[in-house]
Amino acid sequence: MKILMLHGINHNMFGKRDPVQYGTVTLAEIDTRLAALGAELGVEIESFQSNHEGAMVERIHQGYEEGVDGVLINAGAWTHYSYGIRDALAILTVPVVELHMSNIHARESFRHHSVFAEIVLGQIAGFGVDSYLLALRAAVSAAQARRA
Repeated sequence: MKILMLHGINHNMFGKRDPVQYGTVTLAEIDTRLAALGAELGVEIESFQSNHEGAMVERIHQGYEEGVDGVLINAGAWTHYSYGIRDALAILTVPVVELHMSNIHARESFRHHSVFAEIVLGQIAGFGVDSYLLALRAAVSAAQARRA
């Protein structure tokens, strides 16, 4: 089983950017923790990060063509306005879990709305790095149920 982890805009700056909201963990550390949990769960995790919306859309298309079993996405600010990424995610026929390190509903009002909410399996927000791990568990469980 393969799960695609999509990291959005500015996530390459984790560890440096706004430590009050995001802590000091780096993207590499997040990916390492996801890979470790993936190994425990018997799934391969492939991570992709981009600051370019078109590259993110193309990676989602590639995931569709590859037949990934599930997708995790922390799109960052794109969550609130990227209809292009939303439409690409809507092509997928596998579980998609949206996640955020911070509680987007307790932040600025523009962050309260997700253009992905209507098409994803669910959202996990506000648990820091654990949001990633919870999202992985949810996606794997949903993908396993789908196979059964």
